[in-house]
Amino acid sequence: MLALILSLAVAAGAPETPPPVEQNVALGTDRTDRMTVPVSVAGSEEMPFVIDTGAERTVISRQLAARLNLPKGPVRNLMTVTGSGKVDTVIVPSLELSGSKVREIEAPALDEAHLGAHGMLGIDSLQSRRVTIDFKKNEMKVVPSRRPEDTDPETIVVTARNRFGQLILVDSRFLGEKVQVIIDTGAQTSIGNMALLQRLTRRKKTPNLASVTLTSVTGQTLQAQFAQIDRIQIGGVDMNNIPVAFADAEPFKRFGLANKPALLLGMDALRLFQRVSVDFANKQVRFILPDLSELNARTLVAALD
Repeated sequence: MLALILSLAVAAGAPETPPPVEQNVALGTDRTDRMTVPVSVAGSEEMPFVIDTGAERTVISRQLAARLNLPKGPVRNLMTVTGSGKVDTVIVPSLELSGSKVREIEAPALDEAHLGAHGMLGIDSLQSRRVTIDFKKNEMKVVPSRRPEDTDPETIVVTARNRFGQLILVDSRFLGEKVQVIIDTGAQTSIGNMALLQRLTRRKKTPNLASVTLTSVTGQTLQAQFAQIDRIQIGGVDMNNIPVAFADAEPFKRFGLANKPALLLGMDALRLFQRVSVDFANKQVRFILPDLSELNARTLVAALD
């Protein structure tokens, strides 16, 4: 949901002395942790763009917009995890990726130093497409989605419902509690809403929490709580020891999930799989499990019986 930086300041239950050491966890800002796809902007040479399946809008860097002399668009409201605010936009005549074109769009223009890329593709550019992230090959593909993919025995298929263009997975549980999940390739760490944390508190399942600050690419900040979660189930998949930040994030309000337990599933959780495919046209997400030999002691992914 546009790149974030999470600053972890104090661990819950840590001794008062010595003082805790501040840690920084990148949420989508580290180029080495994110894969890109080649995109041509208004007929330009291909340039690497990050794909952000948690963002409604495609974003372009101010520097690239200036170099291509893209005309200015109106000032628009941009929503990020930390909130919303007014930003300048530019008119992008076309985007070409994987041999197909996206026609004219208004793209918010942000500083490249914060984006960490020439731009980010949001779901406004992905509605008729399938995004496949192959972590074993370290590559990402975007292709037109005309029919569902063929399914092999190692594939877990999770159906979704569409809300404002976003795919929401409903067959999911968080420490045994029902939760609605959005795949968010723009965030390195997963983010749960306050309704989820409140549900856990009522059921006496509250994890050990640490105070954190989320900072978006627009410079806005948001206070949150951070924890390692023992168990998250997505469809027929079981994941363990997943880092999650809990916050009253803007996207949950936008998707009508502010009062329902919900989770933005980030890249650190997705990287547990060999491959993840998000099919917007057919409303399906496919998870390919890794070989057992590739799993480590910290994290386990398993198909449920």
